[in-house]
Amino acid sequence: MDTPLDPPATPVLRPLDLAAHFMECGSLNANLTLAPGERMVITDDVLGGAIIDFEAMSMAAIVARDSMVARAAILPLGIAANRVDRRQRAKYEKLFALIEETAFDSGARESAEALIHSRFRETQIRELVQELGGTIQPARQRYRAFLEVIKLLADKRISQGLFLEEFLEFTRAVAGRLDFGIYALCVDRLFTSPRIGMQVKTALLDEVLKYPPLVRKELVTNLMSSPSAPPELARHARQAMAGLMTRDQITEIVLFTTLKLAWQAQRAAARPAA
Repeated sequence: MDTPLDPPATPVLRPLDLAAHFMECGSLNANLTLAPGERMVITDDVLGGAIIDFEAMSMAAIVARDSMVARAAILPLGIAANRVDRRQRAKYEKLFALIEETAFDSGARESAEALIHSRFRETQIRELVQELGGTIQPARQRYRAFLEVIKLLADKRISQGLFLEEFLEFTRAVAGRLDFGIYALCVDRLFTSPRIGMQVKTALLDEVLKYPPLVRKELVTNLMSSPSAPPELARHARQAMAGLMTRDQITEIVLFTTLKLAWQAQRAAARPAA
C-alpha cells in the first residue's frame, strides 16, 4: 500500500494569497492547508522552504491549530530577527509580542516569549530547534513503524482486533507529537484503501468519532468529502454521528464537508482540459 511519509511537493503560493488563506483557516477553526482543499501543512513545509513569505509564516505561528506547525513557524522568524540590525529589530519585537499574546497554540506563545526574553539569541533558537526535533523525530519513527503494521493488515497477517489495538497505541504515542497532517494522511488512506476490509474501516471510524471535536471534525470531513471513500462507510459515519454528537456539532461537520467539496469542485474546474 502506498503510504509515503513525505507528501508530494506543492508550489509556493503568492504571499498575500497564502497569508489570507491561513487567516481563513483560523477563522474556520481548521488546520492550515497549503491551498484550499489541498493537504495540511506540516513542519517540513515551514522549515523546508515551501512557505517562505514573512506574512504567511507569521500568520501560521498565530493561527495554526497544529502545535508542531505553530512552533516550527516561530523558528524562521526568530532566525530572521537574529540577523537584522537593531534598527530593524523593532518590527520583529512587535510581531513576537503579538504572537505571545494571540497565538492559538500555547507552545507557540511560550516559544515567542522565550525568544523575546533572550533578545533572539542564536543559542535560544538552537534550543527551540532541538526541542521541536526531539518531539517530532521519535513520533515520525513511530509512524514509520505503524506503516509496517498497516502492511501486515493489508496482507492479512494480523487480525482486526490486534490492528485496532496497534492503532490506538500508535495514536496515544504520537498525539501532540506528530504533525497532524501526516497523521490525517495515514487515517485517510486507511479509510480509502481497497486492501483494508470494511469491518476494520468501520471499527476505525467508531474510534475516530470519540476523538476531541477539532480532530474529529478534520478526520470525519476528510472522509465525507473524499471521492475515494466507500459510500457504505460514509453512510455509517452519518448514522453514528446522529447517535453521538449534538446538532451543532453535526451541523459544523456538514458545513465543513460542503466547503471541502466546493474546494474540490474549484480545483477540478481550474484544471486544464486534457
